[in-house]
Amino acid sequence: MSLKEFTPNTPSERYKVLPSFDEITKHKPEKSLLSPLKRSGGRNNTGRITTRHIGGGHKRHYRLIDFKRGKYDVPATVVGIEYDPNRTCRIALIQYKDGQKSYILAPAGLETGATVVSGEKAAPKVGNAMPLKSVPLGTAIHNIELIPGNGGKVARAAGQQAILSNREGGWALVKMPSGEIRRFNEACFCTIGTVGNRDHMNEVSGKAGRTRWQGVRPTVRGMCMNPVDHPNGGGEGKSKSGGGRQHLLSPWGHAKGQKTRKPKKVTSTFIVESRHNKKR
Repeated sequence: MSLKEFTPNTPSERYKVLPSFDEITKHKPEKSLLSPLKRSGGRNNTGRITTRHIGGGHKRHYRLIDFKRGKYDVPATVVGIEYDPNRTCRIALIQYKDGQKSYILAPAGLETGATVVSGEKAAPKVGNAMPLKSVPLGTAIHNIELIPGNGGKVARAAGQQAILSNREGGWALVKMPSGEIRRFNEACFCTIGTVGNRDHMNEVSGKAGRTRWQGVRPTVRGMCMNPVDHPNGGGEGKSKSGGGRQHLLSPWGHAKGQKTRKPKKVTSTFIVESRHNKKR
């Protein structure tokens, strides 16, 4: 995909950089694969805000994505590439020989009319889904399952890819997008290729209004608040909270940079090399 810049006729257009949507070939979603999407405003079932900075935004329908790719050894044709307002990447509408349609994440290089298939005997082509034990070493993959049969969970955002680096004793060693090397059961399915829309990280909204259309509310710095509202609030003028110097804290009192992952988390046993190790 490519990005487009704008002639600065208005202040908001001076720095605006948006996608050109060149890869979009289908402009209306498949109605049978739509589901209502309720907006929570960041609140839980008791009405308390549990996730800040969420609210408003344009109405959306959820697109039912097939993360499992459980229809094995049945070829499907790519009908079109669509925009999905609920995720950063594009989605592809595929149709199987029996007429069934489903959505999948659109990897880079997948075009309308291409054929994709899922199964152990599938070829390692872009868009095909197969277990890690069948994937050639060094292949770029995405939409990786954590538990066999549970559907892809890893590397699903725009431009993401993981690399299958090795296999040993029924486990596959995968280098994650973060740089972490992690063990996966070699029976877990994945999809070949890199997730599309790789230039998403270079987009510039250009104005606050477009961010509000996306359902993101403003963020206020803690140092601008009062002491009753935030640990960093208060002080005479611009200060490091309360007029004196101290460690900057989150709204809940955690020091910035403090590790929040549980030291004895069960899934830590699957991490072969941490993403925090210094790269040499």
